[in-house]
Amino acid sequence: MTASSATPLVSMPKAILFDLDGTLIDSAPDITAAVNELLAAHHLQPFSVEKVTAMVGDGMPKLVERAFAASGAPMLGKALEDVVQEMTPIYLRHLTARSRLMPGAREALAQFHLMGIAMAVATNKPQRAAREVLLHFGLVDMLGAIVGGDAVSHKKPAPDLLLLALERLRVDPADAIMVGDSKADVGSAHAAGVPAVLIRGGYTQVPVEELGADLVCNSLFDLPAALQALRRAA
Repeated sequence: MTASSATPLVSMPKAILFDLDGTLIDSAPDITAAVNELLAAHHLQPFSVEKVTAMVGDGMPKLVERAFAASGAPMLGKALEDVVQEMTPIYLRHLTARSRLMPGAREALAQFHLMGIAMAVATNKPQRAAREVLLHFGLVDMLGAIVGGDAVSHKKPAPDLLLLALERLRVDPADAIMVGDSKADVGSAHAAGVPAVLIRGGYTQVPVEELGADLVCNSLFDLPAALQALRRAA
């Protein structure tokens, strides 16, 4: 566990907001299957999971844009809009077959739920897809809100997703933290006035220590104890 003082950490939050892909769920294999199905329809070569993982993080339209650019067939304007539309049903067919929970995800949520801490998912993933994934893994009943990227005008790293989730939880940003795995999670958290906690092992291509988080944990297994340690030290 490492910490910085970019944003004061609440000793024990009233609410915890979680990113989804790369934080609660290892969804890269399913996302890769969807990307490769779309590329195959355009007679383009498939990518490895590692290659697609590097494209994840800013929502499905950006994923599609990056995939075609990396294939040497960049799409712009109306052409890009069309392939994003084409991707939507493909994406929704590849949500849970290959995905797995990240280490400690179920255990951490269960512990926070027992502690009475409100929780929500704030993700750039489309809301329908996020809810289906969370239902599949049996996590929905522990969450007070699920906010997807299509529920707001501006995705992460803008603060909109987090502020909408907190509004639905009826919790002030000063009493919340954001848990994620990427630069976009840190940016959205700090823009919303919320401390950012990053978990190692996600999809960032930059070491988590370099992303400006207020706290870094090795896994979600460590998160409850880390927050309790901060409370005792406060």
